[in-house]
Amino acid sequence: MKATGIVRRIDELGRVVIPKEIRRTQRIRRGDPLEIFTTGDGEVIFKKYSPIGELHSTASQYTDVLNKSFALTAFVSDRDHIIAVSGAGKREIADRSISQPLEKLMESRKPYLSEGVPEQAVLPCEGSDRAILCAWPIVAAGDVTGSVGLLTDDRTEKPDAAHQKAVSVAAAFLAKQMEE
Repeated sequence: MKATGIVRRIDELGRVVIPKEIRRTQRIRRGDPLEIFTTGDGEVIFKKYSPIGELHSTASQYTDVLNKSFALTAFVSDRDHIIAVSGAGKREIADRSISQPLEKLMESRKPYLSEGVPEQAVLPCEGSDRAILCAWPIVAAGDVTGSVGLLTDDRTEKPDAAHQKAVSVAAAFLAKQMEE
């Protein structure tokens, strides 16, 4: 564990403020769920909770199916990281932090469809060779919890109706799994 040198007091309601610097570096936003752990040494540990992370094996199976169906790299992300990937370039993006543009797409709650303009390509994470062909936000219980997408090497490619339908169904399926 890394000491920050920051000390906070607990208020009369048992609350403690997590400093802005820590929230920013750990990408903790207002309303984010946190898991609380304790150790035998009296330590209290807060860890970001990823509801989509609980479905890692299901997300991995879904990306496998999308990859085999379209011969494209498929991914599932939570709001911070790529949590499941199948296809070419898997090592390049697995477990990496998502890009700012992908984060903004999720916050918009709208699907993303590539227009086939290479200069406007959206990458799933910094340094990726593959661009997002199409991506759908996963909205469970009214909250955006992640995204599902297909990646392409050809930045001039546009998604067809089958790509769009498959990714939207995957996002709806994963959202339903989280709500149950």
